[in-house]
Amino acid sequence: MTQAQKDYLVQCRDWYRKQLTENIMPFWLEHGMDPVNGGVYTCVDRQGNLMDSTKSVWFQGRCGFVFAYAYNNVEKKPEWLAASKSCIDFIEKHCIDTDGHMFFSVTAEGKPVRKRRYVFSDCFAAIAMAEYAKASGDMSYAEKAVETFKFIRHMLATPGFLEPKSYEAGRGHSITMILVNVALVIKQVSNDPVLDEQIRSSVHDIEKYFMHPEFKCILESVTPDGGLIDTCEGRVINPGHGIETAWFLMNASEVMGEPHYKDLGLTIFDWQYKWGWDEEFGGVINFRDCKNFPPQDYSQDMKFWWPQCETIIAALFSYKMTGDEKYLEIHKKAHEWTVKHLVDPEFGEWYGYLHRDGTVAQPAKGNLFKGPFHIPRMLTITQVLIDQILK
Repeated sequence: MTQAQKDYLVQCRDWYRKQLTENIMPFWLEHGMDPVNGGVYTCVDRQGNLMDSTKSVWFQGRCGFVFAYAYNNVEKKPEWLAASKSCIDFIEKHCIDTDGHMFFSVTAEGKPVRKRRYVFSDCFAAIAMAEYAKASGDMSYAEKAVETFKFIRHMLATPGFLEPKSYEAGRGHSITMILVNVALVIKQVSNDPVLDEQIRSSVHDIEKYFMHPEFKCILESVTPDGGLIDTCEGRVINPGHGIETAWFLMNASEVMGEPHYKDLGLTIFDWQYKWGWDEEFGGVINFRDCKNFPPQDYSQDMKFWWPQCETIIAALFSYKMTGDEKYLEIHKKAHEWTVKHLVDPEFGEWYGYLHRDGTVAQPAKGNLFKGPFHIPRMLTITQVLIDQILK
């Protein structure tokens, strides 16, 4: 590594730290945290004004995780630990239905608004509890994380517990990949064998069913045996989602001591980046069709905040694991595009929804799907990765 490359990485690391500690976290502590009922609001406009007091249960777990994650890896700020605990307390008090399955959204006070067939609220609650256990030293939350994880597996394995997404049998990439990350986070505080079992099972399924060398991509939905569903929905490539999967696998390779997982992660990153990176305007677009038909989704060529974050992480992971300078160049392109287009220097935080050319489509800083997760997670893990690279 040249001195210029080292200087570049140091500059990036310092920028990530400043964005995290002076922009993103203060924004959500001021505008998101609910001092009355506990938990976090995420539906805020550009300036941080509350637009809707409905609370995303996803984000009670996501926010609970990132505040504890930053506490563990960047700086032990008491207000970050308190924010994490507030979100976890709100989950336990208000967000779990009588059948054990969590709601999708609730009112400010915690009354149910909506429940969906997905188990992502439960997944994010589990990683929040695990990361908080590590931060606080209270291992009762590690036990709760494992219990939640096992119940997620129970819900997924019990016919009829969750409504089917489609009447046609198939497999979904989303739940398969997220369980790798959930298990990895919980493994920090638990040696329960179910965690290793899930990681190995999910990685096996990603390689066998969702990786399609004939298209050089990850498909989001496939038949039970991994075949192509030759419809608009079945041909969807979500570049950012596959890029996120790539660094999950690289992380799993380190934790599990499995070099093959690293190779899979690098292959997936190469594939998905090629599908996603917009050579004309820069940035990673939302959706492609594996046969190059026009994608069905109306937001197909927009630039959302989170694929850019995942690309920055995956590029640094790839560079750390290979030393190949092409990944440092990918990082530089993604980093510079993100700094130029997503950061709001006037009112803080980052824009989430851009047109293909990088202009702002709508300026709100949060909703039920965007809030304190992808950005602060990226700003935290990049500091860790860069320190590891420099050492």
